[in-house]
Amino acid sequence: MHDDALAWLPRFLSHLSSERRLSAHTHVNYRRDLELFAKYCEHQKVDDWPRLDSQHIRSFAATEFRRGQSPRTIQRRLSALRSFFNFLIRESALKANPAVGVQAPKASKRLPQTVDADQMARLLAFRADDELSVRDKAIMELFYSSGLRLSELVDLDLGDVDLRDRTVRVVGKGNKARVLPVGRFAIEALTAWLRERSAVAMPGETALFVSKRGGRLLQRAIQRRIERWVRAQGLGIHMHPHMFRHSFASHLLESSQDLRAVQELLGHANISTTQIYTHLDFQHLAKIYDQAHPRARRKAAVRGSKE
Repeated sequence: MHDDALAWLPRFLSHLSSERRLSAHTHVNYRRDLELFAKYCEHQKVDDWPRLDSQHIRSFAATEFRRGQSPRTIQRRLSALRSFFNFLIRESALKANPAVGVQAPKASKRLPQTVDADQMARLLAFRADDELSVRDKAIMELFYSSGLRLSELVDLDLGDVDLRDRTVRVVGKGNKARVLPVGRFAIEALTAWLRERSAVAMPGETALFVSKRGGRLLQRAIQRRIERWVRAQGLGIHMHPHMFRHSFASHLLESSQDLRAVQELLGHANISTTQIYTHLDFQHLAKIYDQAHPRARRKAAVRGSKE
């Protein structure tokens, strides 16, 4: 690539920051992706952007795949290229986008991590004997009771919880609000926390959950507290806040078989997002089949006799 062609890269990155206001994380990834593609072009002896065609882009994606890059990473790199070429078209430096229509290899769907009901009960069965443990129990009970995202829980204010009506109002993705039921154990834990909260919260603080310094509790602090309780309860697993939401959805779907209801409770815009939990439910059914079906038992018995 000659210098004039490479000069478009910082101009595009500046456009990302000032006009599109993408996150710093996306900015770093896009810069890395474009620099990698520029090196690929040099290796292919392509010295200017208008000389590219769709075959170059497909070859780049295939090279990345052979190098062991995941389909998700390749998808992101193609997205960076499409955005960059659209920018060049807008600036009259390119006539057509060579990355349009080029697809990355299909990414296999990763099943969400969950904990089973017994593990969840064990995690939550601790004695809350000070303000912070009372608060932590209320947080985890509410996570599991209502399937909240971490950001939704952090943003809760005092007025968002109605103990009498047993509901919580959350604002999710796309600034969409939804009202969720709160279970009995979570109501008990929240009631206990609200009795303690006034001794911890700073005057005028509206946040439902506050730190020991009295301000709104931050996401990272919640993650650390959950990790602490997982260790204290001897579960021997790595657990993050979103696993409460996954477990809530999986356990509720397993019991109710009502996919639409679970979709509404989770606040998913598209039911296909919720359908991932049906795969978890199928895994549970397959395990029960292996344990209970006469053919499955007989196969296991034959295998055992051969050993």
